[in-house]
Amino acid sequence: MFNTVIIEDDLKQVAEIKKIVNQHCPQIELIGEAYDIESGYSLIKELKPDLILLDIVMPSGTGFDLLDKLMPFDFEVIFITKHESHSFKAIKYSALDYILKPVNIQELKKASEKAIKKITAKYMKQQLDLLMTNIKNVQTSLSQKIAVPTTGGFVFILLHDIVRCEANGSYTIIYVGKKEKIMASKNIKEYEAILPKTHFFRIHNSHLVNINRILRYNKGRGGSVTMEDGTEIEVATRRRSDFLNLFQ
Repeated sequence: MFNTVIIEDDLKQVAEIKKIVNQHCPQIELIGEAYDIESGYSLIKELKPDLILLDIVMPSGTGFDLLDKLMPFDFEVIFITKHESHSFKAIKYSALDYILKPVNIQELKKASEKAIKKITAKYMKQQLDLLMTNIKNVQTSLSQKIAVPTTGGFVFILLHDIVRCEANGSYTIIYVGKKEKIMASKNIKEYEAILPKTHFFRIHNSHLVNINRILRYNKGRGGSVTMEDGTEIEVATRRRSDFLNLFQ
């Protein structure tokens, strides 16, 4: 899903756009809407969307004014306008497309499909660039980032910030810091292969931990570890010996 916001002052137009998106654009998720430049600016800063459906003429200014305030921006833009004369200026702002009001179902569907292709290509390039950087740096460092695929795109995380990974069927929950968690669309076995063994250890079938984020080891049948986020995780009996050897 690609996170999208609508910035449009006409409430009827907003309702119509939402109806079209919900019925005909399944890969777009509407996460917010705003009705003027200032609230639109705040919304974009807060939600960091992939795509903006942006009205050009509003009472408090124009969509171009909003983009000027956000420069440089990394989201895609589909302009919505009553006036075809705005198309030339839209091109100047690298708009993906522009749609004339009243919004046509096929035009919005076509523009959104084009947006999805462009956003996906951008994410793939980021992942490839990150991969090439990591290949060049043979000595894996915790200051490197990993691209985590989610249903909405990719999230880039410092290896140092990962506390632990927990299996969730064909998905993996990645815990970052003390509060944040990300649902990744890869299974834990794939992360066991990706993450550097010098820093990460699979202590249980369902848990992969950052050994630099362990607070203490607790004795027991197999023992358990207490992580920095307060979670206590059992060490599988058959993995205990290999785990303790890491610290000898």
